Amino acid sequence: MRFLANALEKAQPEGFVRTFVDNGEPMRLLLERLRPEGGARKEYILALLAAFGGQGKGSASQPLVEPMSERELEILRLLADGLSNQEIARRLVISVGTAKSHVHHILGKLGSDSRMQAVAKARELGLL
Repeated sequence: MRFLANALEKAQPEGFVRTFVDNGEPMRLLLERLRPEGGARKEYILALLAAFGGQGKGSASQPLVEPMSERELEILRLLADGLSNQEIARRLVISVGTAKSHVHHILGKLGSDSRMQAVAKARELGLL
């Protein structure tokens, strides 16, 4: 429990969620055990527990652990249209590196290994 408390202390300022949620039910149970403690960490723990699909603000309406930004949704639509990173960059007047970064975040948030898989999952979740 001491290691988990230390991990929470380090993760909270960055707002990490998936780091904990991706570890599934065992992690949820450990977080439940830490929950009685008060303070700012309690709010963070409650937010993490909500991300597991439990009770919490907006958890029922959020299909993703980490919701996508408007820009990511825009890029996701362009991915669905089959655009490359260069084409996305040109269309949105951003650098190719920025486009790649957004695509990387989108893949991570959707838990996908490829653009096609991400688009399919986004359609399944009603994001497209």
